[in-house]
Formats: sequence, structure tokens, C-alpha cells
Amino acid sequence: MIYFPGFNLSFSINPIAGKIFGIAIYHYAICIILAIVVAVVLCYKSKEKFQIKFDFILETLMFAIMWGFVGARIYYVLFHVSEYSSLAKILQIRDGGLALYGGLIAGGIVILKRCRKYKIDVLNFLDTIIPFIAIAQSIGRWGNFFNQEAYGTETDNVFRMGIQTLEGYKEVHPAFLYESFATFMLFILLKILQKNRKFKGEIFYVYLFFYSSVRMLIEGIRVDSLMFYQFRISQVLSGAIFVISGIMLLNPIQKLLFNSRNRSKMQKKVYKKVL
Repeated sequence: MIYFPGFNLSFSINPIAGKIFGIAIYHYAICIILAIVVAVVLCYKSKEKFQIKFDFILETLMFAIMWGFVGARIYYVLFHVSEYSSLAKILQIRDGGLALYGGLIAGGIVILKRCRKYKIDVLNFLDTIIPFIAIAQSIGRWGNFFNQEAYGTETDNVFRMGIQTLEGYKEVHPAFLYESFATFMLFILLKILQKNRKFKGEIFYVYLFFYSSVRMLIEGIRVDSLMFYQFRISQVLSGAIFVISGIMLLNPIQKLLFNSRNRSKMQKKVYKKVL
């Protein structure tokens, strides 16, 4: 059972949704598949944004998703090496063990390589798809709810979640819920920004800036963070991304170039009117 005492709610949760031909189908997998489908459908409805054709977007996303799962698994295993004594254990993904940042890094590499190969502006591509990455994250996080994982330290706030652990009943921060809500709001913000983009890469940098800031805060309360000695890996990585994306958004040289480009366009319009 999972409880939300602040709202007088309780849920009887089974991680397994059912079986097909004797194979267990987990709610976690359903959430991930649903997240991918919703992201692709919404992306299709916004096709040809920033001159990127949907066929290229779809093909690239399929490769990115495939390698993203590989990257997410490798990233997780690297920080739990002692738990994986054989290749068979590493390949047993159904037992859990995926790290979001690993997936984003691997998927990002695929996107970069394909954009270079087909001479597609990578910043235009990222600005096109990144809102849908955010909504996919928002939906996918509910897989953690069904698995009763990705929760935080004990708390008495109104959003607290009551669960049974090996140490007994605890009321904890529903960290997955915080991130799901934050990424949904980020999706809305990014879609709004898409309508009035000021420079290439703006949507992507805004995503990095806000998501990394949210992740830093959430990692601070999670009890299952990937650790390297005394450091929370995702928190350190989020901090670095926060700084870099902030610099990219506030870069005075970039602003100067953009403003100069705008001035040139305005001067041309005025010149045509005079003629």
C-alpha cells in the first residue's frame, strides 16, 4: 500500500500490471512506453518546427531512445559495479537499474552524430524536440511510483507519501512526484518559448538550466542517489549543467551577435522602404 496522508488517499500497488504469454509486464515499462508514445505524437503535431522534417526527427529519436536505454544501464552499473558480477546480471534490465542522466548523455551523442552526418543544425533539432523530452520525463517518473522507488527522506509536509520499507512504515518525500510536476511545468514553459524563440539553442539551454536546478534540489533529499564516495553524482552533474547552461543563456557575446543581426535586418527593411 502507498498512502498520501495529507490528502487522505491510499493505493494498493502491484508493480506487475499483468502477464502476456507468461511474461510479466511491469507498470514501470508501461509508463516508459506511454511516455515515448505521447512525446512522439506531440512532436508530430509540432512537425516542421524550425525547418526540421518529422521523418528525420522520428528516425533520430528511435536511435536515441534505443541507445539511451543502453547508456542509462551502463551509467547505473558503473556506480554499482560490486552488484554486477556477471554479464548476465548486467543484461537483466527487468530487475531495474536505469539512470536518467546516462540515457540523456547517450541519446545526446546519437543526436549530435546524426545531425552532423545529415548536415542538420543540431541546435534547431534540440529546440524542436526538447519540450517533448520534458513531458516524457514527467510521465516516465510515474514508473517510480509503481515500483515504490525514487523517494526521499522522511517528512511531515502535506505531500508526504507513506510506504512500507525494510525498516517499517515511513512517511517520505515523494521525490518522483516533485520531478514529474516540475518537468510537466517545464514542458509548458518550453512550448511557450518555442513560439517566440530569440536565438538558436535557447529552448535547449532553458531546459538544461531549469531541469538541472530542479534535479539538484531533488537529489538533495533522495535516499537512493548514485554516490561516488561522499558525492551525489547526479547532483554534481546537475550543478555543472546549471552553470554551463546559465552561461550560454546570459552570454553577452551571443546577445551582441543576435542584436547585431536584428539591427541589420531592420536596417535592410528601412532601406527598402526609403527606395
